[in-house]
Amino acid sequence: MLALGPALLAAPHVARAEAAWPERPVRFIVPFPGGSTPDLTGRFVASHFSDVFGQPFVVENRAGAGGNIGTDVVAKANDGHTIGLSINGPLATAPALYPSLPYDPTKDLKIVSLLVRGGQVLAVNPKLPVQDFASFVAYAKAHPAELTYGSVGAGSGGHLAMEDIKARTGIRLEHVPYKGFGQATLDLVAGRISATVATAAAVLPQIREGALRALAVTSAKRMPQLPEVPTLAEAGLPDATSYGWQALIVPTGTPEERVGRFAREARVALATPKAQQAMEASAFEVVTGTPEEAAAFVQAESQRWGEVIRRLGLKLEG
Repeated sequence: MLALGPALLAAPHVARAEAAWPERPVRFIVPFPGGSTPDLTGRFVASHFSDVFGQPFVVENRAGAGGNIGTDVVAKANDGHTIGLSINGPLATAPALYPSLPYDPTKDLKIVSLLVRGGQVLAVNPKLPVQDFASFVAYAKAHPAELTYGSVGAGSGGHLAMEDIKARTGIRLEHVPYKGFGQATLDLVAGRISATVATAAAVLPQIREGALRALAVTSAKRMPQLPEVPTLAEAGLPDATSYGWQALIVPTGTPEERVGRFAREARVALATPKAQQAMEASAFEVVTGTPEEAAAFVQAESQRWGEVIRRLGLKLEG
């Protein structure tokens, strides 16, 4: 009996230590500005986590470099009280794009769960004399290197989707990177750039107002929010389907039990009617799951887009 005493005493101590986490407020890093769709998603998750974990999960917007800056903050965190959200660029394509990254997404991060995904929209300024994807391609070929397009940064989903379109069609457009969707959309409406491939949330209001014209969507099916806009496959580009997606991430070394609970609670956070309505309004769908499913998905995305990046010969400076 005496030999069992220390073990029996230790077990409750371990349970109390884990149950006490978090011991203080937790940083929730969102690598895009306030008001963006990742910020909206992150705040739904952070608010729910604050309720169930009993400490504030404070959203910290660390925008820049297509999400790489904020993702790097999570990767380097060693305080045990930092988690975050990231997107396809920093997690799936950055290793192929950048000769040197300040973080390694496969070694420094764990993918907790996918959160949401949404097709992107190819939109143009309505003063551009094109009405559909075919006339856009024809106009671009007739005016080589005269058109520009904006994205939220080199290596972002919109950047790669447009580069893939360029490679498939032979058109030429100059890339103009922005720090966020807001300024890119404003410049597109003002005619300072010609086109964009952006998340639907960034351009839906302007499309509905007639300030922008949607030519195609990158999702496999037409978006309920834009039922009249064809997919790229319908417009003549098979196998060009792509999505912008967001995932919950933590630093490597985060206890597996905590990672599992984060995944379960993220699913609860985004299953509420309020969250579902907000995601639908932004043309995103909730796609939460297990850490294993998320890791497999990100690996598949990395392979697919890595092949595209290498085929196009894209390399970016960090």
